Amino acid sequence: MPKFPAIAVSGLHRGDNPQPGSAVIRSIRRIYPGARIVGLSYDPLESGLFSMDMDNVDVAFSLPFPAAGEGALIDRIDEIRQIQRLDMIIPCLDAEIPNYFKLAKEFWRRRIKVTLPTKQSFERRSKENLSRLASEAGVGAPRTIVAPSLSAAYSAGAEIGYPLFLKGRFYDARRVSSPAEVAFAFHQLTEVWGGPVLVQEIIDGEEYDVAGFGNGQGDIVGSCSIRKMLLTKAGKAFSGIVVSDPQLNDTVKRIIAALRWNGPFELEFIKGRRGYSLIEMNPRFPAWIDFPSQLGCNLPAALVERAASLPETPLQTCSAGRMFVRHCVDLVGDITDLAELSVTGTLMRDQALDRSEAAE
Repeated sequence: MPKFPAIAVSGLHRGDNPQPGSAVIRSIRRIYPGARIVGLSYDPLESGLFSMDMDNVDVAFSLPFPAAGEGALIDRIDEIRQIQRLDMIIPCLDAEIPNYFKLAKEFWRRRIKVTLPTKQSFERRSKENLSRLASEAGVGAPRTIVAPSLSAAYSAGAEIGYPLFLKGRFYDARRVSSPAEVAFAFHQLTEVWGGPVLVQEIIDGEEYDVAGFGNGQGDIVGSCSIRKMLLTKAGKAFSGIVVSDPQLNDTVKRIIAALRWNGPFELEFIKGRRGYSLIEMNPRFPAWIDFPSQLGCNLPAALVERAASLPETPLQTCSAGRMFVRHCVDLVGDITDLAELSVTGTLMRDQALDRSEAAE
């Protein structure tokens, strides 16, 4: 009987602006409680590293920041493979994806499965191209102007009008109420994410979010749609309720069909007077992905099953009216764990290093 794949997951921060990794792990373990999970961390203080609940990692390794490039990434992956078998990687951060595209052949040679959309699809859903995609799919979108420089951001702000959003190329956004706030927000975003910055019109209305998984042929394997009920300061869903809206479902189907999207996705909408407007599409699961998993729509497990050619667990339809609210707890760790990961780049949760299955 083939061994269940060792799955590496990134994006393990679960603070006030949570990343999806820990929710992805919880979802996988709802179906496969004995799954071996490898944590990939950019910061030794990522809170998910210290969880001993369903989302715990069996072993964790530090990674170079995405800006270091694909060479640094594959070198580190090869180092990890000398210690720990790696069969599959689920990248959970937008900024990681470009390096994974560049390394597709290298991962194939190493028999590591990574489920990704095509590079063309990825670029078509980028923030700077989102308006064009929305138009092709027959859905509205906020006016967006690419600002490669601070002066361009001021010009775009004057053209769009205040208040508006400044958005990072990969992630993050700042609400800007006047020209006096532009420079501070611009420098904050470019310092973390690089340029350009996107200047985007604000559309008033209720926020909706759709998590799903595309099969690469234009169809959706499964999805769950929510209306955001409570938002964090960063605009993330702190609470949400499942909705069933044929108009929204049809809009999502058109977008995924237009892209022939392969793998996880998150679509964010505003519903205003003119109907739904697409404000963002992310190439990964959202941080609330464990919510539909608890309702029988386990999309991370579906991704693993398809990638590993395992029998597929049926996906249930999320019933309208089911809701979630985020709950924060304190995690207890030990300073020796933090020191081990900081100094050696490795944190072993057990002694089963799986060296017999490491790279040959």
